[in-house]
Formats: sequence, structure tokens, C-alpha cells
Amino acid sequence: MAIVRWDPFDAFLGAQEDMNRLFRRGWLRGAGGELAEAGAWAPAVDIYETEDSLVVEAELPGVDAKDIDVSIDEGVLSLKGERKLEKEVKEENYHRVERAYGMFQRSVRLPSDVDADAVKANYDSGVLKVSVPKVEPKKPESVPIEVETRKENKKEKK
Repeated sequence: MAIVRWDPFDAFLGAQEDMNRLFRRGWLRGAGGELAEAGAWAPAVDIYETEDSLVVEAELPGVDAKDIDVSIDEGVLSLKGERKLEKEVKEENYHRVERAYGMFQRSVRLPSDVDADAVKANYDSGVLKVSVPKVEPKKPESVPIEVETRKENKKEKK
């Protein structure tokens, strides 16, 4: 049996390689040269408020406007669609694919003081801009409630 010199940093370097592999696979999606998974992406959004509306802007470069669905359901604004990989180049001819393709979805809960029936969406230069107009918040009504008291009839014990 041969004597092997122990180096405490060998285990550390192995753990570092494992972490690098985890970051490449999980968070950087395709940075290591592997093909990005279809349907594993969500567009970046900016959400801001103007004086009269709430605005959601989503980056959707390369997405055709007909492939975008904007809807509001129970106070949630949903952006759904698909970025399709053009089949002009065969998959095996790619050297690197870093852009994500496939289905996407983003949802934003809207505040209660917006008018969901007057939403406007505009798609220009790969940016989808959805404007949701604000309305005056309803003022809480004060409703007086009469409080009844229960009168107990006490019978005298004999």
C-alpha cells in the first residue's frame, strides 16, 4: 500500500467545482454551452406607477405579437406567450444557445384601485407595454348598527 500525502484543499477545490456546475446549470441557463430548456424562461418586467395608471413593461424581443396573450383574471394581470426557435439552422449546428425559447408566463397582482376594463397594451420594438388606468379608491361607508341588549327575566325562588 502506497503512502498518499493528504492535502486539505483537495476537498475544497472539489466542492468549488460542484458549486460552479450548480450555478451554470441552475441560474445561468445555458452559459456552459448546453442548450437552454424550452419553456424555462420568464421575460424581464418593469412595473411602475404614473399619476393616472399602473404600467407593466416586458422585454419580449423576437416574439411575434400574435404569440402574446394579455389577460386579467380576478385581479391578476397575466402575460403569456411563446418565443419560437427558428428552424433555419439545424440544432446540431449551434455552437452556443444562450437565449431562451419556448413558452413563458408572468403574472402581476393588481391593486384594487385600477380599472381592469380599460387596459391598453402596446407592443413596439420587442417591448410590451401594458397600461392599467387607476380609479378613485372607494371610500369606506360608515353604517351605524344598533346594538340590542338582552333583558333577563328573573323569577324569584320560593
